[in-house]
Amino acid sequence: MIPETAILYLFVAASLLSVLANRFHIPYTVALVLGGLVLGALHLFRAPVLTHDLVFTLFLPGLIFESAYHLSSGALWRDRLAIFGLAVPGVLISMIVTAFVFLWSSQYLPDLSNVVMPVSVALVFGAAVAATDPISVVSIFRKLQAPARLTLIVESESLLNDGTAIVFFSLFLALAEGKTVSASALGIQFFAMVGGGALVGVLIGWLSSEIIKRVNDGMVEITITILAAYGSFLVAMQLDYSGVISTVVAGLICGNYGAKQGMTASVKMAVHTFWEYIGFALNSIIFLLVGFTIHLPDLLGIWPLILAAYVAVTFARAAVIYGMSGLLSRTRARIPPAWNFVLVWGGIRGALSMVLALSLPHDFPHRSLLINLVFGVVLLTILIQGLSISPLARRVS
Repeated sequence: MIPETAILYLFVAASLLSVLANRFHIPYTVALVLGGLVLGALHLFRAPVLTHDLVFTLFLPGLIFESAYHLSSGALWRDRLAIFGLAVPGVLISMIVTAFVFLWSSQYLPDLSNVVMPVSVALVFGAAVAATDPISVVSIFRKLQAPARLTLIVESESLLNDGTAIVFFSLFLALAEGKTVSASALGIQFFAMVGGGALVGVLIGWLSSEIIKRVNDGMVEITITILAAYGSFLVAMQLDYSGVISTVVAGLICGNYGAKQGMTASVKMAVHTFWEYIGFALNSIIFLLVGFTIHLPDLLGIWPLILAAYVAVTFARAAVIYGMSGLLSRTRARIPPAWNFVLVWGGIRGALSMVLALSLPHDFPHRSLLINLVFGVVLLTILIQGLSISPLARRVS
């Protein structure tokens, strides 16, 4: 089957699943993953393979830019302590806690009785599942009219922790492969990748905004935002900087400066509608492909380990959320206690975690085991948390 036909079938499936999700009142992303699992098991058609290159060149830049473009830089700055605390030190702590809780719990399971997993490999697993995917959670919050600040924290944290997780994943991977990396070198490399990505994002976002100010053609202005989204990501990646951070910054500048200073009301509406649809289309395809990529028989064979990994990930998320909430309790960035468990339960993992796992070198120790663990954790977070987040969100709305 030619790829164009497969893409057409995916859009047909996404449309039908959207109707069913609305009819049965289940989150759209959950319906997509379940639909992908069923279609993949039935082998009705061959879908594109969910690869690192596909996600990083097609899906991730568009999804990140769409979210960042609609964020308020003022609101982001007002909640900077909570957001950056969760997205940077919080992610690092989550990776470490996940790795050690998993190693501790798995020693009591028969599946690992003859397997010795080094701490460095467990840290790679922790980094792969560190990034949260806010798509389904944010859509639920908006539908239920949850507090705007809660929605902002969830969405902003996820945008930034994607970049943090990818950077730390690369650093821990180098450590696990036996490369000599000191703690100071890790820190310097992290800030260089993040800082370099932010600088690229500033330059491309500002340049794009200045061009937008000087043209008066809606189609051209939409095209410039596309170039800003994908250009910022690809240029940063070519320079070995963080493409995610670059695109986040470019999106923030285009949405908060370029759109306000250079777009008429009608063009703003056109750009908003365009990126809203792009977000819907990319989300639909990527979550369907998540379902296609997961093979349940492989996961059922190691279900005790997957359950242990899921518990470790959830425990780590809870430690970070409640710990950060305690640190901020006497500041203006205080997180209401009623939000803490919602933030914990909203830590759903998605395609990025799966792609990071698939990008592991073929000779990497325990590669197959790590891939299945990551896939299992992603599936459990989507099904368990994705199906139960609505009642929690309704309580704080």
